[in-house]
Amino acid sequence: MPRALAIIPARLSSSRLARKMLLEAGGLPLFAHTVRNAQSSGAFARVVLATDSDEILERARSLGIEALPTRVEHASGTERIHEAWQALRRAGEQAEVVVNVQGDEPELDPRDLAALVAAFGDARVRAATLAAPLSDPAQAASPHVVKVVADRNGDALYFSRAAIPADGHPRTENAPRPDKTIHRRHVGVYAFAPAALEQFCALPRGEHEMRENLEQLRWLEAGEKMRVVPATRAPEGIDTQADFERFVERLRLRTGPSWLERGKQEA
Repeated sequence: MPRALAIIPARLSSSRLARKMLLEAGGLPLFAHTVRNAQSSGAFARVVLATDSDEILERARSLGIEALPTRVEHASGTERIHEAWQALRRAGEQAEVVVNVQGDEPELDPRDLAALVAAFGDARVRAATLAAPLSDPAQAASPHVVKVVADRNGDALYFSRAAIPADGHPRTENAPRPDKTIHRRHVGVYAFAPAALEQFCALPRGEHEMRENLEQLRWLEAGEKMRVVPATRAPEGIDTQADFERFVERLRLRTGPSWLERGKQEA
């Protein structure tokens, strides 16, 4: 496995759920569950929180979580991890892979994080992400669920809020028709080789990126490749109070040494 870092962007402001990162579940703030889960994957030499908030910074350090301050004005999590990575590199860190794990993703499967890092064993891979099967037609049609299609090598062709691939175009009588359209849901975790992260953050915003509001399209528009690693499942996002309450209930219902509890113990 290449030497990898997970950097977790955690900003205090949230338009849909106030102070989301500091909401408590099982005695820990939300960001701490994400940190513990990433640590439990065994894929990372270091897991570092990158935050714009002194309050989050102090809470993280009180829990023994490595954390770095970053500027408030970043437009995306990728920009925030880039700032954190630059600080770590100046301090002597030499990683081969930098992974952006969003602070509100405490239920990613740790095996998927490990698979994402392992993809960089292929020297052609400079950037990678995750995608899971999507069978629900309503989610496939929803603009809130991002879909991805990939080529035969597993590299992304396009990401969209539309239901891609489409399955309604007329076909000739003799053309083979698949039994059903297989959609893939993008799981918003991004991994970069350090030079690729620097390159990504230096690129101008792309036309498709702005139209779809999907920053990963900037990389594809620049003619670069992004490997799409199969994920076992897409975790439920935490964007609203109802989402958070369902997470708390799932946490409460877990029994025995689940992967989340093991992450807490190992940390």
